[in-house]
Amino acid sequence: MGTMKKNVVAGLGEIGTPLYKLLSNNGIVVGYDINPKLINSKKLQKFQNIETLCLHVCIPFTKKFIQNVQRLVKKFSPEILVIHSTISPKTSTILQSKLEIPVIYSATRGVHKRMLYDLKRYTKFFSIHVNAPRKKFAINEFKKSMQKVGIKTKQMSKPETLELAKILCDTSYLGWLINYSQLTKMIAINYGVDYDEMWTFSDEIHKFLGNRPKMYPGFIGGHCVIPNLDLMHNQTLDLIKKINNKYSKQVKNSKTKKKY
Repeated sequence: MGTMKKNVVAGLGEIGTPLYKLLSNNGIVVGYDINPKLINSKKLQKFQNIETLCLHVCIPFTKKFIQNVQRLVKKFSPEILVIHSTISPKTSTILQSKLEIPVIYSATRGVHKRMLYDLKRYTKFFSIHVNAPRKKFAINEFKKSMQKVGIKTKQMSKPETLELAKILCDTSYLGWLINYSQLTKMIAINYGVDYDEMWTFSDEIHKFLGNRPKMYPGFIGGHCVIPNLDLMHNQTLDLIKKINNKYSKQVKNSKTKKKY
């Protein structure tokens, strides 16, 4: 048997906490957060001298994200770094250029209130830079650790593909769809017609073709769709914010009835 090693989950928020719970089903896992109230300090101290295999980073993306991750790597000295946060394109590559350990990016999918369930429901895509050190070792360890707690994995060709996929094919795409429902709701109000009745026109088309989904025109709040737009710096995508703000001003009680 090899030497027992621990995993560390940094950032015990809406992604880190469920990930911590899942990983705790297999081996030694300690949690770390800037909020000391979220840390089990006795457990952290108990296992502080045990080597760290994987550092799982679930902290929010900020301008100091790379510096914060570097500090965490220095603190825990892991063999592998895994980023689960939503990050701006090329962040993984920049981190890999600054670190001597392999950096895996694994975007997270799911709804926060059922994240524990969604982590196991969705395939956990991951990617690693072509020039990462100990690449095969990192991939094998990551896949094995996920498989042991019931998470399916699939590798993408390079980190930028996955970084963009998380923003463009998940959160921003949802925002775009909601925007269209917001626009059609505002137009329906202007013409004095019932939104739901109007949209019954597309029900059969969607049933047969699958390309006319009706969305609920709620206000977009939350921590994902709007904040993630700032990671792209794209003027066209920023229209999602503008339409969302316009909707909140024109539709009565839209913020109190928000669905997203």
